[in-house]
Amino acid sequence: MPSLHHLPAPAKINLFLHITGRRPDGYHLLQSVFMLIDWQDILHIETRSDGQIRRHDLTVTLPEDDLCLKAARLLQAESRTSQGCDIRIEKNVPWGAGLGGGSSDAATVLLALNQLWGLHWPRSRLLGLALRLGADVPFFVRGHNAWVEGIGEQITPLALPDEVLQTPLMLLKPAIAVPTAAIFGSDALKRDTKPAIVADFLAAPKRFGQNDLQDAAVAYQASSESGNDIGLALEVMQNQFGNSRMTGSGSTVFSWVSPDQTSHLNHIQPSDLGLNDGLWIGRVCRGLPQHPLLKMLNQIAD
Repeated sequence: MPSLHHLPAPAKINLFLHITGRRPDGYHLLQSVFMLIDWQDILHIETRSDGQIRRHDLTVTLPEDDLCLKAARLLQAESRTSQGCDIRIEKNVPWGAGLGGGSSDAATVLLALNQLWGLHWPRSRLLGLALRLGADVPFFVRGHNAWVEGIGEQITPLALPDEVLQTPLMLLKPAIAVPTAAIFGSDALKRDTKPAIVADFLAAPKRFGQNDLQDAAVAYQASSESGNDIGLALEVMQNQFGNSRMTGSGSTVFSWVSPDQTSHLNHIQPSDLGLNDGLWIGRVCRGLPQHPLLKMLNQIAD
């Protein structure tokens, strides 16, 4: 049966995240820059002739009904194909981290099955399914770093400067995960940041703006029984690298790393930052200029 192996599903970070307002239906209006990074899951997908869709976890155990399965079932139902698939996942990107790992996996499934099942749908049709799966999935289907607005549906490709793509990032993921709905519903959330334009960001891309969800996430966790790991991560990274920011709704914190700190960077572990809890995850990453599957994407008509 046809198959595709070693398919990358890269994570992303929000270089900034501003909440500029709120619609009458309750959805928040935002501005952000999404950057793909080289922390990625790996998928292996094989077709089945019996119509069954199955997922096999090669590393960590995922929720029973994750976005990968939902993506495959949705594409199967909409295309009315009689084919099924086996999806094998090497899960490396942690969940509940603000890194879009599940959304990226779903996008890779859509792109791969579109080819494996011989559908050859245009990208616009895949994007319609992607939006039904989740707000971040269309970004990964498009495959470019992007300026994002609206409720996340307005995605404009953005070529990031070399100073962004070539600067290493240290990412630190605390043991906890943050419920996105609780953060967006928090009284501590700032919802009136002045709208910006792309030129504002490009004038200082590594220092521009802030993450408006950060204070709300810190306040939410500080009021819970789990302590304040996000606040600790921000403090530790600020002390170590001179800058720190949460990505998405948390809980991962990232820092830009200066050239004089890079010699030992690849060997840094959370314990080196004074964090001895084995559930913390630290990783050195770099931005990607485009999705690794872009060649496959370019075979799909818009």
